[in-house]
Parts: sequence; C-alpha cells; structure tokens
Amino acid sequence: MVSKIIEEDLKTIVENLAGYSRKLQNKTLLITGGGGFIGRYLTSAIDFINKIALEKPCKVISVDNFITGSKNMILSNNNSVKVINHDVRNPLKLEEDINFIIHAAGIASPFYYTKFPMETIEVGTIGTKNMLELAKEKNVESFVFLSSSEVYGDPDPKFVPTPETYFGNVNTIGPRACYDESKRLGETLCITYYKLFRLPSKVVRPFNVYGPGIKPDDFRVLPNFIHSALKGNPLPVYGEGNHTRAFCYITDAITGIYQVLFSDFNGEVFNVGNQKEEISIIDFAKLVSEIFDNKLSIKKISSPNEAYASADPKRRCPDLTKINKLIGYQARVDLKSGLKRTIQWFQQEYGIGS
Repeated sequence: MVSKIIEEDLKTIVENLAGYSRKLQNKTLLITGGGGFIGRYLTSAIDFINKIALEKPCKVISVDNFITGSKNMILSNNNSVKVINHDVRNPLKLEEDINFIIHAAGIASPFYYTKFPMETIEVGTIGTKNMLELAKEKNVESFVFLSSSEVYGDPDPKFVPTPETYFGNVNTIGPRACYDESKRLGETLCITYYKLFRLPSKVVRPFNVYGPGIKPDDFRVLPNFIHSALKGNPLPVYGEGNHTRAFCYITDAITGIYQVLFSDFNGEVFNVGNQKEEISIIDFAKLVSEIFDNKLSIKKISSPNEAYASADPKRRCPDLTKINKLIGYQARVDLKSGLKRTIQWFQQEYGIGS
C-alpha cells in the first residue's frame, strides 16, 4: 500500500503538471534509473496521471540494473508500467516506439560512487551515449539528461547563486571526479547530438533533491540527520558544518524535470532546485533539532571519506532565473515543511522514533 504522504506528493505533482497531461496521451516514456529515488517518483507520477487524467494511458518503461536502486516501486506495477532489469552501459534494444526519454540513471551518493567509480563514469558517458542513440533511432519528441549541480564543482562565491553560464571549478582527478566529470561529458554528448542530429535533447541540473522515498543508507546529509534523529542519536556534522546547501523538495524537482521535458527549449541546460533557503550544514542540523523540540545534540565528527573531507563544495545554491523566465518553474515547498513531511514518512516507513 502506498504511503499517504507519497500519494499526496504525487497528487501535487499531477496538479502542477495539469497543463501538460495531454502531451502524454497514448505515448511511451522511457526512464532510466527508474529504481532510484528520483526515478521512482518520475515513474509513479505518470502512473498517477494515467489513473486520474488520461483516457489513453501513457506507457512507462522503467530501466534499472539496481546497483543502488530499489526494486520496490512507489506504486505497484500495472499494465502501464514495464520494469526492465538492464545496465544502460550496454545498448538497449526495444521493439516498441518511444516518444520520450528521461535518462536519470546514475550513482549520485559519494559513498556509493567512490565505491563504484568505474560504473559511475560509464553510466554517465557510455550509458548516456547509448540512450542518445536509442532516442535517435526512435525519433523521440524529447530527451532529458539528468545531470547534477556537481558539474559546477566548488563554485567561486561570486557565482553563488550559480547560473547555468558558470563553467565550473572541478578537480578532474579528485575524489568526486568520477561523478562530476562523467556528468559534464554526458552534457557535452547531449548538446552534440542536438547540434549534429537535431535530437531534441535538454539537460537538467538538479540541486540537492530530498523527500519521502530517499533511502536511509544513502549516506548524504539529510537521510543521515533524519535517521540519527529518529533513533535519538546526535546529529553528525562533518567538520565545522560551514558548507552550505539549498535543498529542493521532491515535488518541486519532479515538476521542473517534466516541465523541461515538455518544453521546446532543445539544446538548453536548466538548473532545477530551490534558491530561497541556502543554509549551512550546522544551521540545517539546528533546524532538524528544532523540529524535534531541540531534544537532539549536534556532534561534529571527521568526514567518513575523502569525497567529503577534501572535496566537498563549500557552497551550493542555484540561480533559477533561466527556468523561471523560460518555463515558468517555481519552487513552492519551504525547507521546514518538506523536512517535516520527510521525517513523518521515515517514521511511518521504518517504524522508528514514532
């Protein structure tokens, strides 16, 4: 049975996309990384639209090799959702027509991409080229590559909030390079296919997406804090906690991704996130503690691996001017509200701290 909180989130996404539903009528959408946190929401949103808005449903093909993804879909499979266990580093052969592709496959957590560096590099590069080739073969209406805010590396403070025109400050041989550089090359491939073949490709750079459904063993800051809080343990802050992030609730992120997919801005790159509440990690820990009636302590600890110790970007906040103006995207969920919903989901899903 689907969580009530996630069901509410899906309804919100569907409402946000009301003007786009007709574009999905009787179409087929392929999503790589469909077993991941974002991928499951992308899939389930269409499943929800099928149930309440479309006479002729949109078929979803969810592709994942489950190296880090979950085999448990947010909504149970039905006739409109087909799950394929496949590694996109290998070409994917499909008989059916494909109208849209969202290439969301990737290993995004530093804990996992430092464990699987070669797989991370190849899914962002070889995997992206394979999906672009499939898109070209199927003559898709639109292709979206989910890149990352990590392509900006550790941005110069003069470029925070960071616009799409900032070229980045990335260490090509650093501990995060397997992820950062593969995403950067993936972007280059997408724009090259647009220029050479007029493939209708777009790039989305998500910023610190969170919400119900995120795995507790993701090892990034938000699930780390929530899991510790629900167990009554101190909130673990790496170093002094001075680095900042701007967190984006899942409903806003999914809305933005689909808005880009259905747009005509081919060959373009868009930030998706929430620039209203850039917050330091130490202040973020204080906010989590506040939600728990300030009963939690905060413990500064050493970083668990080099990706955090020496290469963690000091600031991360998107400039959303471009997507606001061209597509009309607006982040709507404030951090405290999104956190409360995520915490409530963790309590219900894992039965801890409730």
